[in-house]
Amino acid sequence: MKVHLVDGTYELFRHFFGAPSHRNEAGQEVAAVRGVAASVLQLLEEGATHVGVATDHVIESFRNDLWPGYKTGEGVDPELWSQAWPLEGVLLALGVVVWPMVELEADDALASAAAVAGDEQDVEQVLICTPDKDLGQCVHGSRIVQVDRRKRTVIDEEGVVAKFGVAPSSIPDYLALVGDKADGFPGLAGWVALMVVGAVLSLPLTLPVLPESTLPSGSWESGINKDLSATVGWRDLVDQVAQTERALPPAQRAHVVILAGDYGAAGALDLWGPAEGLPMAISGHNTYWWWGPAGARDGATTIAVDLPRSFLRTFFAHVRPAGSVRTPHGVWTEERDDPIWVCQGQTRSWTQVWPSLRHYD
Repeated sequence: MKVHLVDGTYELFRHFFGAPSHRNEAGQEVAAVRGVAASVLQLLEEGATHVGVATDHVIESFRNDLWPGYKTGEGVDPELWSQAWPLEGVLLALGVVVWPMVELEADDALASAAAVAGDEQDVEQVLICTPDKDLGQCVHGSRIVQVDRRKRTVIDEEGVVAKFGVAPSSIPDYLALVGDKADGFPGLAGWVALMVVGAVLSLPLTLPVLPESTLPSGSWESGINKDLSATVGWRDLVDQVAQTERALPPAQRAHVVILAGDYGAAGALDLWGPAEGLPMAISGHNTYWWWGPAGARDGATTIAVDLPRSFLRTFFAHVRPAGSVRTPHGVWTEERDDPIWVCQGQTRSWTQVWPSLRHYD
């Protein structure tokens, strides 16, 4: 069997900011609860049989006594946090195991569950469903892996090394040195951090690894809102999709379809794409799905971004690589290395395909 471990707090925050507002009869905001429930239901519909969800019943933990700058509930939108406890009840009603954490954190529950499940002989694989960097330390070979459901990627031990330059066991040391803004750890500033990481962890760094304008002052995210920092690289994505579109024969360009794997990429393509001659993007991610495949012509050449080739082959006879998203100076962004595909020979109409494209995460 496979064990799926879900970061409920991450899911709650994600759907609060990604889903349109929805209130129940009592006037309470419940959109995030609905979004997380839909995401877990999708996981079950895809065949998951053993699912555990860890939540932060309270935000503060014992770590607040160890580090004065550690994350607290300060600044959290009351309408977001008011959905945390109702979410736990909804998840229990769905029949999944819920670990509401008080003195410890959801991350601690996920890590503990991964260790316990990983020791069970009848467990084929443990999948930790969160992109949180902290959980990278739990990855072991291909038996315990991290899953980014939004990007539909699986990170095994080799993937951790490729992404961070260190083995999973060194992730705590790595984050202590470079910092983790989500948890309130500043790390060491700028070049000092890079040199210490290189010396202590023997990282094979190729500099510059950050934008030139920000290297002296530290992390490229310094002074940038977390949500805003996620937009870095969007323009590069649009430019590369536009280059792919311009390389097509004129007859194919006339009706080309742009399919994005996540709503961030779709939003970027809709914002800057028209100036490059691109049509509006379609996407099955979160609330973008509700717009449907508007304007997408059946049988037209499709440029797909951030979707697995194996999935695209279920409704296209031919899927060829057109490259991947690249950003200047080697900066890592959410879109970096996303594959760009040119798809032809559609085997099912967009109306038939659309239900399978829907995913909430």
